[in-house]
Amino acid sequence: MALKKHSLTKIVAPVLCAFLLGSAANAGPLDDRIADGEPIRLGFASASPWAYMGDDGSAKGFVNTIAIDVLKRMGYTNVEPVLTEWAGLIPSLKANRVDIVTGGMYIIKARCENMNFSAPIGAFGDAFVVAKGNPKNIQTYQDVIDQNLILAIPSGWNTLGDAKKAGVPVKNIIEVPGSTEALAAVRAGRADAFPSTDIEVIHVADKSDDFGMSDPKAFVGRKKQVVGIGFRPDDSDFMAKFNKVLAGYMGSDEMMARVRPDGYIAAFLPKDLTTEEACKHD
Repeated sequence: MALKKHSLTKIVAPVLCAFLLGSAANAGPLDDRIADGEPIRLGFASASPWAYMGDDGSAKGFVNTIAIDVLKRMGYTNVEPVLTEWAGLIPSLKANRVDIVTGGMYIIKARCENMNFSAPIGAFGDAFVVAKGNPKNIQTYQDVIDQNLILAIPSGWNTLGDAKKAGVPVKNIIEVPGSTEALAAVRAGRADAFPSTDIEVIHVADKSDDFGMSDPKAFVGRKKQVVGIGFRPDDSDFMAKFNKVLAGYMGSDEMMARVRPDGYIAAFLPKDLTTEEACKHD
């Protein structure tokens, strides 16, 4: 028997309403901003070659390059760089002051408890930025302890916790806002070394007559650590779409050509490493 017109309306309206409400429930803060024509805000600290602000005010560094390229493939080109201190990146994401963290963060348990990470975009080890020629032969945290040396480390970096865990006394550590200040401390002689990722140490040593680097193979500490791009948990649907496009971009000829100027090479590709596994470890 055919339904009367008003009966059909009574059935369709609630179903349509439920569908629309379900769609709205899946839309996170970032989707809402995009729908309102607002830019996608990329949050990062000044840490070359990972992420930094260009002279023209654009987002530079290989993490920003990867994020911007993937977003472009998704159809989004309206992005806004937001430069902040390293320690303020996760608080800025949680406070909705930025939408995506592109600072180049290691994926570790404590950070996974505060934000979601994309699929890995690279895997890196650590080393020390030292004075040219490494006159004090600093290769490990134990060398720092044995010679009563001073480290300069940005607040919130994994190397801050690693140094303390290795036994470096708090009095031998200068906490600074970011890489720029850590390098300044080493250059001025206020610190003897700056522990950082191998790609950053290589980048600094290659581009400056003031700095050298320790031997990454001699470094004693964490194994290669995976890096990801950070999202709010509320934007999990958006991140899932981002990851799908990222999978086709990682390691492509386009990507490798785009990130090579910042020192990213095939050896840094994450291969079979996963975010889920990285989130289990400190």
